[in-house]
Amino acid sequence: MPAVSRLNRYILRQLFGPLVFFTLSLTGVIWLTQSLQFVDWIFNKGLSTGFFFYLTLLILPGVLAIVLPISLFAAILYTYQRLSAESELVVMASTGLAPSRLARPAMLLAVLITLVGYGLTLYLMPLGHRTFRSLKMELRANLSNVLLQEGTFNTVGQGLTVYIRERHGGGELRGILVHDSRDSSRPTTMMAERGILVSSEQGPRLILVEGNRQEIEQASQQLSMLHFDRYTLDLTQFVKTEHGVWLDAKDRYLHELFWPGDSPEALRDLHRLRAAGHDRIVLPLFAVMLAQLALASILGGRPDRRGLGRRLALVIAAALVIRLAEPAAVNLAAKDPLVVPLIYLDLLLPFLVSSYLLLRESRNSRVGAGAEGTA
Repeated sequence: MPAVSRLNRYILRQLFGPLVFFTLSLTGVIWLTQSLQFVDWIFNKGLSTGFFFYLTLLILPGVLAIVLPISLFAAILYTYQRLSAESELVVMASTGLAPSRLARPAMLLAVLITLVGYGLTLYLMPLGHRTFRSLKMELRANLSNVLLQEGTFNTVGQGLTVYIRERHGGGELRGILVHDSRDSSRPTTMMAERGILVSSEQGPRLILVEGNRQEIEQASQQLSMLHFDRYTLDLTQFVKTEHGVWLDAKDRYLHELFWPGDSPEALRDLHRLRAAGHDRIVLPLFAVMLAQLALASILGGRPDRRGLGRRLALVIAAALVIRLAEPAAVNLAAKDPLVVPLIYLDLLLPFLVSSYLLLRESRNSRVGAGAEGTA
């Protein structure tokens, strides 16, 4: 038993490096593509890089939930193939260890990653998406710090452009120009010496001080001008508030997916939400299934280095097809709940086939060892 424990630790150490490498590589690529949508917020909205990284960090649990099973699959293929190429697996098998025993360290790691995956999909992923959505709402509401940048023409909303010459302490704005073309028949331009953006119970207001309001009647081409000491511009329609916002599937916890309530929106999207709930249950289990699939490709047949490359190509292609079939089954289940069993069959059938191959080879190895002992 101590020798087996040392062997388990040895294989786990061999798996750890490739697992970290593949996880960081895949996560980095996906994280980079997801974060490109926020680059505009840094250059054009004035957000700090620290806040940018915080926003992208919130989407990381969803990325890891997808990446970890795939990284484990790649790490197992790489590690066990290297052990086979260096004849270490042959030496281990010659001591009487069956393939199922050699597969145990990888399966223990797969179970651990599955538990981590459930923590990601059931809690951290919806929490991150909810926090991310709330922050976006706050950013859209905080027009003074995000949308109203000095020295540029800021498009606040459809038909409304605001220019600010400079910003002073306390939120005071200087040199303000507002062009309102929401009513194309009567475009309006307002200019003010100074102003401030305030939040009220009714929504954000831009208060202009010491300025004028110019309005052109397009039909008659007549210009009318109004000088004012104080003018209030309502910006409520350009700001989305969080009140009454419908929670998307990625924002919901598991119980909210299966029991979303009895509102008209919930009844309309009931099948889609429940299909997403099944996806949350299945996604972490891919770590165990893909690990078993990778182990069966290496340990589930007689050692043959000449055919190893072909087996690796086949198992990678099979894993790709299985992984892509799952979201396809989820999309079908969103339309027809009778398709839900396909989500679980896509996971269960490859696992059973892989388990059979490993158990068959373990049984054959025991029979062979018994025959040699009798001889």
